[in-house]
Amino acid sequence: MNEKINEEIKDEPVTGVREENKMGVLPVNKLLITMSLPMMASMLVQALYNIVDSIFVSRINENALTAVSLAFPLQILIIAVAGGMGVGVNALLSKALGEKLFERANRTAVNGIFLSGLGYLAFLLIGIFAVKPFYTSLTDDPEIIKFGVQYMTIALTLSFGIFAQFIFERLLTSTGRTFLTMITQTTGAVINIILDPIFIFGLFGVPKMGVAGAALATVAGQIIAGTFACIMNMKKNPDISITFKGFKPDKEIISEIFRIGVPSMVMQAIGSLMNYIMNKILIEFTSTATAVFGVYYKMQSFIFMPVFGLNNGMIPIVAYNYGARRKDRMMATWKLSWVYATAIMVLGTLAFEFIPGTMLRFFDASDTMLKIGITAFRIIGVHFPVAAFCIVTGSVFQALGKSTYSMIVSIMRQLVVLVPAAWLLSMLNNVDYVWWAFPIAEVMSAVTTTYFFVLIYKKIISKI
Repeated sequence: MNEKINEEIKDEPVTGVREENKMGVLPVNKLLITMSLPMMASMLVQALYNIVDSIFVSRINENALTAVSLAFPLQILIIAVAGGMGVGVNALLSKALGEKLFERANRTAVNGIFLSGLGYLAFLLIGIFAVKPFYTSLTDDPEIIKFGVQYMTIALTLSFGIFAQFIFERLLTSTGRTFLTMITQTTGAVINIILDPIFIFGLFGVPKMGVAGAALATVAGQIIAGTFACIMNMKKNPDISITFKGFKPDKEIISEIFRIGVPSMVMQAIGSLMNYIMNKILIEFTSTATAVFGVYYKMQSFIFMPVFGLNNGMIPIVAYNYGARRKDRMMATWKLSWVYATAIMVLGTLAFEFIPGTMLRFFDASDTMLKIGITAFRIIGVHFPVAAFCIVTGSVFQALGKSTYSMIVSIMRQLVVLVPAAWLLSMLNNVDYVWWAFPIAEVMSAVTTTYFFVLIYKKIISKI
């Protein structure tokens, strides 16, 4: 009984103790820009490092590029788990701060770190036991399998860096310190870019490691960024206090983190499954088509990553003002984010329509790769502006604790529409037709997202 009373006292709002967080007082446009720009900049650096990583690998040979491209489903799965827990912690912690429940915010942070540690242990086991079966299920080319096993075994068994990076950066984001997140992300990405050619090609006396060197450069950047983000929270984040003294997992908070975060995990895990199936469909035409698909994802990240950075700045603002019962600030944040995201996506469409050959040549593309890739880029690129609305609005669902809606949209887009459409189009025996599955799926996604937004507006937003 006493424990229950103490727990309730801990969660009582504290007033007159701390200054109002900037997420509740700054003008919305200024707040969104100041919180999002650092995230967008760091995401651009992340996208650049993804692209540079593949550019260096492509210099080994096309099979090396294909191996790294085929690894994408497993990489998405890591991001799904680490990022999904981050989404849950982000929304829950920001809402607690908006409600002035500071002790609850602290417990949310500590339980989020605990869950991230468990997530790493799961991927350590996958890295030890599942990598080779994964590659042999996709191809029987011995060189692609060899390169792929080298790359992903290292990336998975040393993935504690990416888990640390995700959770500690989310803690900074949740309290509005996105500039510090930009510093940590940029540091990790720059380290990766610097180490890539050194480890891959054996510069400055370092042994030449090829594809394994690309993986080592990646995890080195993640480990350093995660360590840096942890230090930033300890030294520069007074809104939360991280201590494991007397720690016991909090079932109620963990349940809430999963309630909000699992739909995000499922959404991205579905992306992993979609990517795997698409590779199975494309490799039936030629392994070059899978390389094109991998390059497309690298290049589109340069467009989508800034939008995801915008979202990372937007989610805590919406969640905080939801907790503070400020409907006007919530809606203004959503509208401005949609405008900015659309502007970015239009630029992406223009690039994919007018300079696809230039983008592909960065990856030492063969004539066959250029022929397949130019058509693919031009077809897929038309859906980017539609995706802007879906991404931004789906993040509002997450900020309001309704991640299930985003999950349903993702399932319908990728498994109900995109994959079946790609399979049916592949039966026309022309790989060019397969790419039309992407814009078809995005139109359906926009319709479903609109339906859920109207629903959530009537049930939640309009009543604030």
